[in-house]
Amino acid sequence: MLTSFDLTFAPNLRIVSVVRRFVLALYERLIEPGDVSAQMALVTHELLENAVKYSSDESTFIRVSMASGREPARYVLTVQTRNRARPDDLVNAERLIRRVRDTEDPAMLYQELIAASVESSVGSGLGIARIRAETDMQIGLTIEGDQIEIVAETSRRVGGGA
Repeated sequence: MLTSFDLTFAPNLRIVSVVRRFVLALYERLIEPGDVSAQMALVTHELLENAVKYSSDESTFIRVSMASGREPARYVLTVQTRNRARPDDLVNAERLIRRVRDTEDPAMLYQELIAASVESSVGSGLGIARIRAETDMQIGLTIEGDQIEIVAETSRRVGGGA
């Protein structure tokens, strides 16, 4: 079973909440109301907001998908964004994602970034850290030239808990 959608649009922060609500409604019907659907919506919101904020051109891409896993009732849930970004933003994203991905305590790192964001007005990294702290999704990053792709993915048992 594969359920997915792709959306490409000009960067616009107003669209982020619309897509989040759509993902929540879609996955509540495909999977079940509850944690998994809410987490998919959260991850969609955080990744898409970053893609829109840091896009350097007129195109932001998102793919949200659920595919059958290797075991019955197990699914691979994926949220992927892609956009072009400025060199400094690429370096900062790579550094942040490596730090978030490699931390042994995602909740503690999230708290540290919340505290640090009080003193900084740009690039807090809270959205990416929140994904690791509040979901079991792993975060990956690919950079090719000025194009950045961020993927959050997890394998979950659907209909009977994690």
